[in-house]
Amino acid sequence: MKIARVVLRHVGMKLKAPFKTSFGTTTEKEFLLVEAYDEDGVVGYGESTAMTDPYYNEETLKSNHHLLRDYLIPLVLNNTFAHPDECVELFAPIRRNMMAKAAMEGAIWDLYAKREGLSLARALGGVKERIPVGVSIGIQPDITGMLQQVERFLAEGYQRIKVKIMPGFDVDVIAAIRREFGDIPLMADANSAYTLKDAEHLKKLDAFHLMMIEQPLAHDDIVDHATLQRQLETPLCLDESIHTVEDARKALDLGSCRIINIKVGRVGGLSLSKQIQELCASRNVPVWCGGMLESGIGRAHNIAITTLPGFVLPGDTSGSNRYWHADIIEPEVTVENGFIQVPESPGIGYRVDRRRLDACTLASETYR
Repeated sequence: MKIARVVLRHVGMKLKAPFKTSFGTTTEKEFLLVEAYDEDGVVGYGESTAMTDPYYNEETLKSNHHLLRDYLIPLVLNNTFAHPDECVELFAPIRRNMMAKAAMEGAIWDLYAKREGLSLARALGGVKERIPVGVSIGIQPDITGMLQQVERFLAEGYQRIKVKIMPGFDVDVIAAIRREFGDIPLMADANSAYTLKDAEHLKKLDAFHLMMIEQPLAHDDIVDHATLQRQLETPLCLDESIHTVEDARKALDLGSCRIINIKVGRVGGLSLSKQIQELCASRNVPVWCGGMLESGIGRAHNIAITTLPGFVLPGDTSGSNRYWHADIIEPEVTVENGFIQVPESPGIGYRVDRRRLDACTLASETYR
């Protein structure tokens, strides 16, 4: 397939409610959307998960725009691909900038799957017809607010509850959830809010038999996490620390975690997500797919990667109505009895609502 045209969109979508983590609150999601067209006019879609500010990692919407416009789009434009895996080697000379790479590669994967007449899940080698899903709940104003949110999402059938924590909003919150809802599948996500000095405090979470504590220590650390994991009964899960297959290998060698969260944007795309999943499967380490407040397009990519056999824990790919009044895909992603049905149509499996997308587009550029 030859990439004949690329459209780069700056899109803005307002969240139904603010989403708060230890590093900030999001009320509107701005992101970049990549459209890759072949010579026949078939289009593939990819979404950048970079935020407007460099709080989750060093990438931002503006830095991704620069990388896509000045480096990645020129590399793929008028280039011919036999398979999307070729993007890994093609993009390798560009250091990091994983979210920009994932956006471009994701569009090529979608285009490839459509041309092959395969769903993206099948093109990736996925084996599941439906995927179990959990939900991520941001930090609430108080414990009562958190309990109300947990009750709501349990009623909607989500199979795992993840709650964001930070110093001052952690042990008491988890204790209250356990008292109110018993032995539900529950995990805590700290987004790097703690240090090793907090080890004794974090040990208190062992009493609640959590599925995992996600990324309690520094965003770029695997050494201190290994020290902390030896002190905890609760499995640690790494998120921000894992950008490459080598990061994952080193973390597992050190014993820094017992679970890995694979975010397609954070690790540089679908091909590299597959490689990390394969490594973890060879070590009997479970993985799951995290979320970054994606629109339906990015959500569809997450659904597809989660169909791979190593993804054995419910991910964060909740339904479209969790975040959006109206999504930019049809039909929207829906959750029934804790599962999302994997679409079978070619590519991402959802139709992009072009009118809705145009209404959300703040700016666009076309490259030929």
